[in-house]
Amino acid sequence: MTTASTGSSGFPDISISTERLVLRPLDEADVPAYAEMMNDELVTAWTAVPQPYTEADARAWITEQAPAERAAGRGISLAVTEFLTQRLVGAVQLRRTDWRVRSSELSYVTAPWARGEGYASEAALATAQWLFHDQKFERIELRTAADNTAAQQVAQKIGCISEGVLRGAWIARVRNGGDPLGGWIDLRTDLIVWSLLPEDLEGVTEHLTAFSDWN
Repeated sequence: MTTASTGSSGFPDISISTERLVLRPLDEADVPAYAEMMNDELVTAWTAVPQPYTEADARAWITEQAPAERAAGRGISLAVTEFLTQRLVGAVQLRRTDWRVRSSELSYVTAPWARGEGYASEAALATAQWLFHDQKFERIELRTAADNTAAQQVAQKIGCISEGVLRGAWIARVRNGGDPLGGWIDLRTDLIVWSLLPEDLEGVTEHLTAFSDWN
């Protein structure tokens, strides 16, 4: 189920419901849980968010930066919450949106306690269906670091096709074993480029439902 109120420009203020999840705009009440999620080891390793990620960072993103991105049509960020508990289990983001080409880049993060439940795939698929059906987009792009197998599995599960490799195009972060404070080291890595077109979604919904315990 999808509900939306459309402003004068940019993406609508959207809420998407699936069997287990509600995708909705982030709000200020999400600040503590969002900051905690973005400080997780795997999120730190594979994203470019500031570290440590403070509640001030989360508040600035949720109340200022993300709304500005949506209003300008550059992208949209959605909280992914459990339908029953309303607990934040992750987030999905569309960015680098090209309205002429009707294309946008999709990314996702999952809270550490919620991994292994299929939430990332369910949220990414729901976002793709909304973007293709309601917004009439024609292409979604995903970029995953070469060693980020969990993100690659999500891309495969929702029907994405691997298009190639961007060599040395990303900076991942790894723990500095020689640092007693547990600091991070930047490590250049490749990016795998994936694409999803409307026709790629055929049959994917049933496939995900049958294997809802996937990552």
